[in-house]
Parts: sequence; structure tokens; C-alpha cells
Amino acid sequence: MVNFVLIAFCIGAGMLFRRLQLIPKDAHKGINTWILSLALPAVSFKYLPNIQWSAEMLFPVASSILMWAGAWLFMEMYCRWKGYRQRSRSTLELASGFGNTSFVGFPLITAYYGEQALSIAILCDQSMFLLLSSIGVVAAVRGSRTGDGKVHPRAIVRRLLRFPPLMGCVLALVLSPFIDFSFAAPFFDKLAATVAPLALFSIGLQLSFKGWRRLLPQVSVALLYKLLIGPALVLAAAILSGIKGDIAKISVFEAAMPTVMTSSIICEQYGLNTRLVNLIIGISILTGLFSTALWYAVMR
Repeated sequence: MVNFVLIAFCIGAGMLFRRLQLIPKDAHKGINTWILSLALPAVSFKYLPNIQWSAEMLFPVASSILMWAGAWLFMEMYCRWKGYRQRSRSTLELASGFGNTSFVGFPLITAYYGEQALSIAILCDQSMFLLLSSIGVVAAVRGSRTGDGKVHPRAIVRRLLRFPPLMGCVLALVLSPFIDFSFAAPFFDKLAATVAPLALFSIGLQLSFKGWRRLLPQVSVALLYKLLIGPALVLAAAILSGIKGDIAKISVFEAAMPTVMTSSIICEQYGLNTRLVNLIIGISILTGLFSTALWYAVMR
């Protein structure tokens, strides 16, 4: 119960601070820098060295790929039916194919399954980011109104190498067989503990619902896939492949997370429909709090 109160309190505090102008307009950027550069790498060093690896641990990675592939197919069919151009297709693909597996996902997983489940959630999160930074950027370039419309592999690789959570994940995996990090466990605990409250507060600072009525059809379709159809695909894959226990549960639960906020940054960078994706992000966070409770009940 404490974790659910924390979620509501931190998001509500962020919305209130922004409305009363008690905090600078771009304050969330500084908060996000702390989370991405320090707190999330600390989560990797806290949990990844203790993972018991098996073939089943590849399923969280596969679930992220399945979510994206399903979103691409679903939105291609929907946009062709509606006669939308590539710009709208790319926007909807980014909004529905990638989940907020860390900022929202980690606090919710802690609330429902406990902190020990974060070791699986990290795999979902890092594989999701790899896809977002590669295939996601390719999709954005295809629908871009700016630039030359060409995909530059070197820029994508550079983006991956400069992302601190990914670097933290890689270093934790590579170094843990050779270095015992138990001496630094209290340090990583303190840093990792800042992820949930600061991430939720940052989300509250950025939530916006202006102009939602006109874009409701596109928002509804994106939420239909992101919160219901996509997680159902992952659940079906877990059943068909015989994956059970926490690995299956956390993979499905992470698939049911709201839209990742980084998709808004990519949309803005490549001239896609930023207003639409921001609406989807805001509404998906609120509705996702209820849909994840539904998925939790289904998996029980």
C-alpha cells in the first residue's frame, strides 16, 4: 500500500508544483539527468550481478522485440485503413511499441512484486531502449519532416554508447564475474532508492492533456495496443513457449507499461506529431495505473 501512496503522491506533487509554478519550467530535465546518469546505472549494479542466468532469461528481451513487431504491424494496418501518411504511422509506432519500463515500470513492479523482481525488469528495460534507439529512430527518420530522410547507422551507434543506463547495464554484466561489488551494496542501495520518487515526480511535472478531444481516435488506438493487445501477445508467447513464474509475469507486466517519455524527445527531434505523442504519454500513464492492476489480476 505504501508504494501505491508513493506513486499517487509523487505524481500529484509534480502536477501541483507545475501548476503553482513552484519549480522552474524545465526542472524535469535536471531530475531526468540524475535518474538516467546515476540512479538507473546503480540499479544495474545492485541487481544484475545476482541474476541466475538461464535460457529463460532471454524471454524478457524477446518480449520487447515482440511488442515492437506487433506495434509496427498493427499501426501499419490501421494507418493504411485510415489513409494516414508515414508521419502519422511513425508517430503511432513510437507511441505504442515502447513502454515506460523504468520510470513507471520500476515503481509499479516494486509495489506489486517486490524489489527482487527488478533484476528481470532491467532486462526488459535495456532491450526496450536498444530497440527504441535503433529501430525506433529508423521509424522516426522514415516519417521525418526534417533532414534528408536517410538513416545514419553511425549516429544510432553513437546514441547507444552515450546512454548511461545502457552503459551501466553492460559494465555490471561484464565486470561482475571478476569483481565482487558487495562492498558497494549500501552505496548502490541509496542511489537506486531515488529512482521511484524522482521519476514519478518528473512525470507529474510533464503531464499535459490539452487538446485531447480532437486526437482521441488516434490516442485510443495507441492505448488499445499498448495497454491491452501488446501485453496479451507477450502473455500468449509465454504460454506457448512454456515460460512460467516471475520471468513470464514481469515480462507481461513490463509490456503493459504506459508509453515511454523518450518517444516524445525522438518525435520532436525528427519533426513528428509531438502533440499527439505527448497526449498518449499523459493519458497512458493514468489509464496504465488501472490496466496494470488488471494484468496483475489476470496473471495471478
